[in-house]
Amino acid sequence: MESLMDMIKRHEGFRNFPYKDTVGKLTIGFGRNLDDVGISEGEAQIMLVNDINNAIEDLTKVLPAAGTYGDNRFDALVDMMFNLGMVKFKRFKKMLAALRVLDFKKAAEEMLDSKWANQVGYRANDLAYMMEFNKQGV
Repeated sequence: MESLMDMIKRHEGFRNFPYKDTVGKLTIGFGRNLDDVGISEGEAQIMLVNDINNAIEDLTKVLPAAGTYGDNRFDALVDMMFNLGMVKFKRFKKMLAALRVLDFKKAAEEMLDSKWANQVGYRANDLAYMMEFNKQGV
């Protein structure tokens, strides 16, 4: 199996971003045809774990103390980082300032006072609740 994998890798090459193959099919990785094959739930789970780990790493770069805010607050911030990415997350300057002084009510207010909150609706309400009360969302 290993030699077969090596051969296919050599023939296909690796692409970490989607591209159109020679017949116009959306493709990624080592020739995965996303149009016809897609991904399995198991593959999506692996990607999710990797993406959550990346969000945690980014969050701790922006807010090194985030792990001390309580599990639910930390989870809310990881979810927000996951959704926004680091560049957009860092634009929440008032929220970040409130977090640095442990004003979780103000941080929750700042989360909701944003274009992002209007775009994601329930998600923002859920995460703001988690931020303010350090309890699982509603």
